[in-house]
Amino acid sequence: MTSRRMFLQSAVAGSAALTTLATAKQSDRRPGGGESDYFPNLVFETHEGKRVRFYDDLVKGRLVVFNMMYASCSNICPPNTANLLQVQQALGAKAGRDVFMYSITLQPEFDTAAALHDYRRKYGIKPGWTFLTGQRKDVDLIRRKLGFFDPDPVVDADLRQHTGMLRIGHDGRDRWSMLPALATPRQILNSISNYL
Repeated sequence: MTSRRMFLQSAVAGSAALTTLATAKQSDRRPGGGESDYFPNLVFETHEGKRVRFYDDLVKGRLVVFNMMYASCSNICPPNTANLLQVQQALGAKAGRDVFMYSITLQPEFDTAAALHDYRRKYGIKPGWTFLTGQRKDVDLIRRKLGFFDPDPVVDADLRQHTGMLRIGHDGRDRWSMLPALATPRQILNSISNYL
């Protein structure tokens, strides 16, 4: 049995190199397993300009899907976003009610709430999928807590090589998994359904 902390840390090493869908490891710890303080309650800003606390407002007791992106990305972000849009469409009314999708910018210095709002509009993203920006130090801390980093600092600092992974989990059940953002929408939906 793997704790959330150990799983998130161990998943990092292999996440950057994954190019094909692998069976996602999941923790089967029960709620209240002693790690409720794992995610800090940092302040982020949504694409609507609303200030939210990371843990209390976004994660606590929810089924969540996270990915990293930035608005000027022309490499992996556009296909990831298009793929996740299909997932959002397939979720229908569950998006934003039972399943909360979040994209966090890797360039908080440039990706203001307005820039993220424009990015959403460009891709036709509907309510139920929130884009987030914040202070650089806070984004970096959350990115690492979610396992979205490379252990090699040179690779980690190169935005062109940022991870194309999703972190799916349910804080209330203390279960987490990771899979490629370019897995088929059906594969992503199947992974999400494990938490419903």
